[in-house]
Amino acid sequence: MKRISLALAATGIVILTAGAAEARDQLHIVGSSTVYPFSTAVAEEFGKSGKFKTPIVESTGTGGGIKLFCAGVGEDTPDIANASRKIKDTEIETCKANGVTSITEVTVGYDGIVVANSKSHGRFELTVKDLWKALAKEVPVDGKLVANPYQTWKDVNDSLPAEKIEVLGPPPTSGTRDAFVELVMDKGCKGVPEIDAIKDEKAKKGACGSIREDGAYIDAGENDNLIVQKLEANPAALGIFGYSFLEQNEDKLQGSVMDGVEPSFDNIVSGQYEVSRLLYFYVKNQHEGQVPGIREYIAEFTSDKAAGEEGYLADKGMIPLPADMLKKVQQSAVALTPMM
Repeated sequence: MKRISLALAATGIVILTAGAAEARDQLHIVGSSTVYPFSTAVAEEFGKSGKFKTPIVESTGTGGGIKLFCAGVGEDTPDIANASRKIKDTEIETCKANGVTSITEVTVGYDGIVVANSKSHGRFELTVKDLWKALAKEVPVDGKLVANPYQTWKDVNDSLPAEKIEVLGPPPTSGTRDAFVELVMDKGCKGVPEIDAIKDEKAKKGACGSIREDGAYIDAGENDNLIVQKLEANPAALGIFGYSFLEQNEDKLQGSVMDGVEPSFDNIVSGQYEVSRLLYFYVKNQHEGQVPGIREYIAEFTSDKAAGEEGYLADKGMIPLPADMLKKVQQSAVALTPMM
């Protein structure tokens, strides 16, 4: 029997129990916790038509989902992997090695990465440089890179409060973690002479993106609800997650101002809020015709009704693609145009 998370069971979505000899008649979707609420909304709407069973949707994290997706072809492997970053070249090679030789990439919308805290505390005003200095494994002191000595935000920047640095964030398997490293850590280390002096590009990237492991950054897993609970219990702590989750919890949380720009729907759409990214899902084309409903699910997810400016996914916090871009996505996605 396939193992589905307890959290999934609580949603009431049917768990697949078909034996190996039986063909699967229900889509199986895994991956990003950020894309999960959007994918779940589409799955529920898709199931309402009565033509197909409501898909199984699991929140496994982007890396974990793609690993499952790339494990092979057949009813024991997922049909679709949600992702809050692009699939990596190494993951594509793993897919190919396991017989997954035709994949369609579907871009679904934008999301911002926010650093948020409880509304019972003052709002933080940060820069990417502040966050890098607070969270990097090594920082420059007296011209040398040393283990990060900063204990409070005031140690990082005199304008910040003298409160302990405590940031709850996603694990290494998360696409949000990958995007945070790319959009915050990699940007924050630019112009640091001690980093610029590193000649080996791999070592330089590691110095920029390595996050400290001394307790200032806390791996909170893939459960964003747990982060909210911990932020409520400790108002001075900060949490990292997608904008859509902040919007769902705006009665409890507030997003930090980043380089002078507040995280908001309009600021992400306009590009003023710099810590934003595209969201995706990946389709195993070899399952089309073997598992019913793949093209129809894609058509629902990319429809104007769901992904358009007035679509129901925007109501859940997803930032829609521009209309001309969405039209191109609709055409290539439903046609299952392969990326490889």
